Amino acid sequence: MQNRQIILKSRPAGRPTQDNFEIRPIEVPVPGDGELLLKSLYISVDPYMRGRMSDAKSYVEPFQVGEPMSGGAVAEVTESRHPDFSAGDVVVSRPLAWQEYQTVPATSVQKVDKNPVPLSYYLGILGMTGLTAYFGFLDIGQPKKGETVVVSGAAGAVGTAVGQIAKIYGCSVVGIAGSDEKLRYLKDELHFDEVINYHTEKDMEQAIARACPDGVDIYFDNVGGAISDAVLANINKFARIAVCGQIALYNATEVPAGPRIQPLILKKSALMQGFIIGNYANRLPEGLARLTDWVKKGKLKHRETVIKGFEKLPEAFIGLFDGVNTGKLIVETK
Repeated sequence: MQNRQIILKSRPAGRPTQDNFEIRPIEVPVPGDGELLLKSLYISVDPYMRGRMSDAKSYVEPFQVGEPMSGGAVAEVTESRHPDFSAGDVVVSRPLAWQEYQTVPATSVQKVDKNPVPLSYYLGILGMTGLTAYFGFLDIGQPKKGETVVVSGAAGAVGTAVGQIAKIYGCSVVGIAGSDEKLRYLKDELHFDEVINYHTEKDMEQAIARACPDGVDIYFDNVGGAISDAVLANINKFARIAVCGQIALYNATEVPAGPRIQPLILKKSALMQGFIIGNYANRLPEGLARLTDWVKKGKLKHRETVIKGFEKLPEAFIGLFDGVNTGKLIVETK
């Protein structure tokens, strides 16, 4: 069997390029006692990985130069040295190396059912992104029926889930995205109440004011930067802001100047809280059960952008910063 891995060849200065990655052929490993030999089927690419490419202190350790990248993955067991697993079982793991075949301790993966939903859903709506939307929106947002919710990066994996959960809770939802095609998807298929194209609007603050005539009660922030400045200028008293991602700033080589938001947060008695999904590790079964129920009942729709080919992983990751995806961006290794 052929085996390849994709390593971090060098740390990017600003936006990542193909030169920061290298594909290497390696031997297929042999599992030891208690281990599984896995074949990667689907691999997730996510914006947070950009932070791990830099050698800077954060909530997760950086990737090491010369070592493989890693992320969430769905894989098939091809050989088992553990009594609870058999060849042909499908598992999900966070993380797995960007590698076609690898061995892992059986205790580090979770077996998943092949039948109810497509396997790739376990990296999206039933995986880290769906759970991020669920806990960030409900725990920090504390939605109430009739409130106005604004979601930036609304056509991405987390954003689409947040908007739909907000609709389940009876909120009015405004989505911000970067193309007319994405806006049509949000409006026509996911039933967002209003949508805003940040590429074509000349004044985002005014655009948000038009879309939210009663102000913003909850802001789910996936992007940061100037878009978030414009949303925050429209928040109501006692607004809640869940800070999930800052993709607009991930490739910045220096910290950009922005509005000083503390006076606004004080004046509006607003709550602004950052979070990561690891904060909710002991509640993941609760979130997965609710999300699965909503998916089965048709209350949550899930769209994926799938790029085929293991060697396409760097291209897919870089594409995140161009907004190439609608919904979850996944690489199918076949």
